[in-house]
Amino acid sequence: MTAAQLIAQLDRLGADFDDAIAPLGDEQSIRTLQARYLGKKGTVSQLMKEMGRLDSGARREVGVVVNRVKAAITDQVASKLASLAERERQADLARTVDVTLPGRDPGRGHAHVIGQVTAEVVAIFSELGFAEKSGPEVETDFHNFEALGTGPDHPARDMQDTFYVAGGNLLRTHTSPVQVRTMLAQKPPVRIIAPGVVFRRDDDATHSPMFVQIEGLVVDRGISLADLKGVLLHFARRFFGSDLEVRLRSSYFPFVEPGCEVDVQCAFCPPGAPSPTCRVCKGSGWLELAGAGMVDPVVFSHVGYDPEVWTGFAFGMGIDRMAMIRHGIGDIKHLYDGDLRFLRQF
Repeated sequence: MTAAQLIAQLDRLGADFDDAIAPLGDEQSIRTLQARYLGKKGTVSQLMKEMGRLDSGARREVGVVVNRVKAAITDQVASKLASLAERERQADLARTVDVTLPGRDPGRGHAHVIGQVTAEVVAIFSELGFAEKSGPEVETDFHNFEALGTGPDHPARDMQDTFYVAGGNLLRTHTSPVQVRTMLAQKPPVRIIAPGVVFRRDDDATHSPMFVQIEGLVVDRGISLADLKGVLLHFARRFFGSDLEVRLRSSYFPFVEPGCEVDVQCAFCPPGAPSPTCRVCKGSGWLELAGAGMVDPVVFSHVGYDPEVWTGFAFGMGIDRMAMIRHGIGDIKHLYDGDLRFLRQF
């Protein structure tokens, strides 16, 4: 094929493109047409392969025409797309809007079920004179363990399965460090409640690596285990109602002596007939609500309180578990999945 023949075909391609693009009215079809002419396997590209058979002078002559045709096609595509965009913009501006119609309701959010339960628990203890306190989630070993009678080699540290971070600090395993910080900052009497997020290496139907806990502390003269029992029974009856049974049983915690567990009747089993297949209470018919006890004198020695003068009790409860019992939630993971179908129920 001669240079003149190639130039003639390229000119015809340019004219053909003009006719082909004129009726097109959407970007996809325009882009498809452009690729058919200028793509790697397009018509212009195929003609360019014939240039290799020409001498250098003819190739330059044909190359000028190729560049002209490519530029013309590219300019037409850009002009056509700009025209379509302007047409859509004008159509949008011309659209009639009735400003008197009511707007779409975007829906309103509400407090998460964990936040709701936390607020209710704090309110109940506030009625008993407890002040709400908070503290950092990244704690020192001293505040999280040592000041609570749990030294570096204490076996109770294994109970917590701690997440350690850089610098020898850790993600707090309970909100008890808030109690330590409060006692270091003020003299007794003390009556506080400390809600907050805590972290442990634990993960099953009733445990999460991150969960919300609330702890309480009372320090004063003449405080006894009877006071602890009275406060916890009052709370359980206010929060769960009188129909749910509550029991206290002896247990061990490194920073209280004596210690006890507070259990509530499993809300997922029939009353008086625990199900052996219940994955929440594991067939026992009881769910652990709180760990509690009288503050160990060792703790008082770390914060400068005289154990001969002052006595106190402390307790810790999982907000997540209370929410599960209150609302019949079978898996703790539902509380953190962020599923709106679940959250809208509360």
